[in-house]
Amino acid sequence: MALLLLLQQSWQELHKLSFQLNPLLSLLILFTFLYVFKHIRSDKPNLPPSPPKLPFIGNLHQLGTFPHRSLQALSKKYGPIMHLDLGHTPTLVVSSVAMAREVMKTQDIIFSNRPKTTSANIFLYGCTDVAFSSYGEYWRQAKKICVLELLSLKRVQSFQYVRDEEVAILINNICESCLQEASLNLSDMLIATTNNIVSRCVLGQKFEGDGKSGFGHLSRRIMELFTAFCLGDFFPFLKWIDVLTGIVPSMKATFRELDAFFDEVMEEHKMTKSNEENPSNKDFRAQEEVRRIVGKKSKIVVNDITQMDYLKCVIKETLRLHPPIPLMVPRETSTSVKFGGYDIPPKTRVFVNSWAVHRDPEVWDRPEEFLPERFIDNPIDFKGQDFELFPFGCGRRACPGYTFGVASIEYVVANLLYWFDWRLPNPSVKGEDLDMSEVSALVVSKKIPLHLVPSLHSP
Repeated sequence: MALLLLLQQSWQELHKLSFQLNPLLSLLILFTFLYVFKHIRSDKPNLPPSPPKLPFIGNLHQLGTFPHRSLQALSKKYGPIMHLDLGHTPTLVVSSVAMAREVMKTQDIIFSNRPKTTSANIFLYGCTDVAFSSYGEYWRQAKKICVLELLSLKRVQSFQYVRDEEVAILINNICESCLQEASLNLSDMLIATTNNIVSRCVLGQKFEGDGKSGFGHLSRRIMELFTAFCLGDFFPFLKWIDVLTGIVPSMKATFRELDAFFDEVMEEHKMTKSNEENPSNKDFRAQEEVRRIVGKKSKIVVNDITQMDYLKCVIKETLRLHPPIPLMVPRETSTSVKFGGYDIPPKTRVFVNSWAVHRDPEVWDRPEEFLPERFIDNPIDFKGQDFELFPFGCGRRACPGYTFGVASIEYVVANLLYWFDWRLPNPSVKGEDLDMSEVSALVVSKKIPLHLVPSLHSP
């Protein structure tokens, strides 16, 4: 009887306390109850291994600042296929060559959809671009137009004059620094050169550093917002909170600026259409190769680049260790699928961790070391046919612009090695001691910009 009275009294006190709880806390308790109830009632499917989850948020807390590193660490414990619940978004993480091949080749039709994220939906006109549109006839036609008009080998070669002119400007700017014997921010200079090459090829003119359009600042703001955390991407029923926090209004305001900028560019094209344009030994080895092949010519030509085998090895090794997008653009299953012996439901988000695959000790000897020699007489390439190395993706949803990107990288790096000798500002610091920590945005880049002191080389 005493126990019954005690229980009754405790219930009354709890009932009084419940009215004093913060409404948001009450909502959290309700969602936790529903989450637990759902998992108790439902039959467990045959899903891949999963790290322990927390109620409501699932595995979100395990992503950390650099998800590609966190997920690689988890894959060492739970295997190359993991199932995560990122909030209310079921997610598959793939971290091995065999499973990557399964996603991007063997069953790539099922894995060829893209999830519609908040940022992509706002900045990419409702996910109607080539990268984020759903797999189907529209995507096939969009990719066909993109490749034919911009990214085919013939078109990439036709833009060589743009690369020539922009690299010449870069070389001249570095020469001015040589006269002052001062260090320069090579990271910013390379970003500006890359942006100018892309904008001239795509938009017909350059905007980086023009001081008028503000396009450089706008593009960097978009890169930051594109990867901003949006609650609605993981909890669809809470997407209204992204409006209250200001992230969605900020995205929409930035998009309006971008849209207005594109309108101006298109109007200019219409008006002017008739006049439109038509320090380690490894470093020394790459530099020696470039200078030997170019000789005393006044400029590097495309035929020179094709002979620079070791330079190509250096670029491959750099992209192996530091892929620009270490977690490939997410995919989404269109139907249920049997994958690696597990049952994967439809609408599951899929991440292929290229950073983990590129550093897999079962695939690469001494995977954490920078060894360009590993690619000498090695047929592995990043054209989308080899699943050991895919900085640009593989299969149907591989980046169609890799030819354009690689051509620009090779040409810029070859010129930097040909025209200049380089050293660090502090002679006591060795190249292997450089801080290679990362910062995440739309792409992963070096957190601390690269400062070097150039000296002009006379052929």
